[in-house]
Amino acid sequence: MKSIEINIEHALYFAEKQYNALEAPAVEAMTALEKGTGEGADFLGWLHLPSETSDKLIADINATAARLREACDYVVCIGIGGSYLGARAVISALSDSFSDFYAPAPKNPKILYAGQNIGEEYLAELQKLLEGKKFGIVVISKSGTTTEPAIAFRLLRDQLEKQVGKDAAKNLIVAITDAKKGALRTMADQEGWETYVIPDNVGGRFSVLTPVGLLPIACAGYDIAKLVAGAADMERTSAHPSPENPVEVYARMRNALYQDGKKIEILVNFDPKLHYFSEWWKQLYGESEGKNHKGIFPASVDLTTDLHSMGQWIQDGERTIFETVLSVKKPAIDHRVPENASNLDGINYLAGKRIDEVNKMAELGTRIAHVEGGVPNIHITLPALDEYSLGQLIYFFEKACGVSGYILGVNPFNQPGVEDYKRNMFALLGKPGYEKETADIQSKIK
Repeated sequence: MKSIEINIEHALYFAEKQYNALEAPAVEAMTALEKGTGEGADFLGWLHLPSETSDKLIADINATAARLREACDYVVCIGIGGSYLGARAVISALSDSFSDFYAPAPKNPKILYAGQNIGEEYLAELQKLLEGKKFGIVVISKSGTTTEPAIAFRLLRDQLEKQVGKDAAKNLIVAITDAKKGALRTMADQEGWETYVIPDNVGGRFSVLTPVGLLPIACAGYDIAKLVAGAADMERTSAHPSPENPVEVYARMRNALYQDGKKIEILVNFDPKLHYFSEWWKQLYGESEGKNHKGIFPASVDLTTDLHSMGQWIQDGERTIFETVLSVKKPAIDHRVPENASNLDGINYLAGKRIDEVNKMAELGTRIAHVEGGVPNIHITLPALDEYSLGQLIYFFEKACGVSGYILGVNPFNQPGVEDYKRNMFALLGKPGYEKETADIQSKIK
């Protein structure tokens, strides 16, 4: 199997001195990660997860997915942040771009998402869609009390039990939660739902290769064994510090550019199927590195689409950005530009060419223009858009995130800032136990 490739030639030009100076810190960060001696080491369960994932666990997940695929036209994945973004990234990347517009087929349910927002209309419209439909629920939460998924689950569980009865609903609900504690664990044990465990030492944004991501991906009909195999191969490839280690190269290069004043990293894709992969990546890096008033701001664009909206700023705006470009070497479909006798649109010069060839030239032309405009460019190439390559890419970005955070000097495995908005929200809503906070916040908004 071919591996993903990284090229930093057009980034090194801008910050070679800083990159070279970071060799020792990068080795130190890699070593701390592998030995578990850095901050947040109690959340390193993802580090060797691919190689330690058992055939039995994959078989069990596939069996559960097969049951839901047999019984359901829709499977609703309930979760927020890392509890749904990883699965959605993989499913979106592998799915037909217009799959949402086709009716569900037997044993091939549509995957829907809930609990990732508090949109009243979104939830009402989702429930309207599911009226009278055969659907199942995969609910993902360590605690079971996170507001967004808790609301969605209460609504959808109630709807499911009313539509099919409580006994039948038991076989259509799967909970992925803590092994022993939390509201969702208690509910699952009381109701007799099938469960999978979120490991205590794996944070949400690193959880896509646990049942959190694997079950929804399997429900969508994709090969989770190949996904894990790709990740395991990248785990082996990146195990030891080396100037050729792609994880080390990426972590070093982005920190070198940061030190050179490039404060914003734009993840660029030229394949619309990778849109949600960018959303997963943004959470991974934003939540991991944005601490102590430090951290590269992670943004993303879908090109060539966003060249007609963001292209001017990228080309000619403030020079505080760099790009990491994701490129797929071999598309799965050969589709070509037809010839037209009148040629009024003037594109007969493209007739007979693969559309991907046109896209690749747009990519190359854009990269050249941006580099010449002062935007450093890191280029990552996937051999194909398949489970194996995506597994590699997921693990590559996860490990590079850990290394990069250590180079930056932050704990990449906690998220203290995320709790601030929750405290304010609970206080404003009058949640029991937040009486003091409620009084404090009300005094601020008078």
